[in-house]
Amino acid sequence: MRLTNEQKDEIRGLLQAYVSRYPSQNRAAVSLKGISAGTLSTILNGKYDLISDEMFLKLRAQIAGRQDDGWQLCPTSVYEELTTLLADAQEFGNVAWVVSAAGSGKTTAAHTYASGHDNAFLICCSEDMRRNDFIREMARATGVNVSDLSIRESLERIVRHLLTLERPLLVFDEGDKLPDTVFYYFITIYNRLEGHCGIIFLSTHYIKRRMEIGLAYNKKGYDEIHSRICRKFVELTPTSEYEVAAVARTNGLTDERTIRAVVKDAAACGYDLRRVRREVHKQKRLAALNGR
Repeated sequence: MRLTNEQKDEIRGLLQAYVSRYPSQNRAAVSLKGISAGTLSTILNGKYDLISDEMFLKLRAQIAGRQDDGWQLCPTSVYEELTTLLADAQEFGNVAWVVSAAGSGKTTAAHTYASGHDNAFLICCSEDMRRNDFIREMARATGVNVSDLSIRESLERIVRHLLTLERPLLVFDEGDKLPDTVFYYFITIYNRLEGHCGIIFLSTHYIKRRMEIGLAYNKKGYDEIHSRICRKFVELTPTSEYEVAAVARTNGLTDERTIRAVVKDAAACGYDLRRVRREVHKQKRLAALNGR
């Protein structure tokens, strides 16, 4: 299916909003994977004939909000509490490690916040990241070109860039998954940006066990990191059955018996919102089939 000019105009509008969050168009281009500054300029100038539909779709996948597929965001306790913490960290340069169960909506809340606030950057962590991978992901998220630099020089350039920004915020999603060799970078980042840049770490409760073991065995860096998060993990309020019902209603379910079925299904898995999303989709498909 080919994209219409109206669809391309919509993507162009999303791109304009995305680029406005960065100091320059070039920095915005650096933050995107597989999208050159020239491509951005061509789209922003409305020269659609020079850009393939595949490139438009690739761009939209990176800059559109998480709700681009039609799923409607419902402000749960996790969403509202985390949004407040992120705003506070960005305003006052605070640092915190936030924990909540898998599927509670942490990443969605963080992504939504970062996409709507200037100088707020979401860095996605993973267990297979090496030091070079981590630093380059930070550079990509912040729009800093480090292609010609060593790891040390890259981190220095990123830090210097962040120091030029007004109230920057770094959000490290799933930071507990990083191997120790990368985990230690948090100390350096904190030391260089203390008081100027807000830093929020997001993870499941596993980090508490990892920290306990690291402290018990006096592992390198763990006491320093524990101190920098004020020796406390911030717990978000767990998702409730009432919030699951609200999510179902927000996303088009109106029959109360069907909504109760969604809540019952969610209760069996700790109110995991990924499961809720799948069950809402299932119930809507069933309703469509029965209606037919």
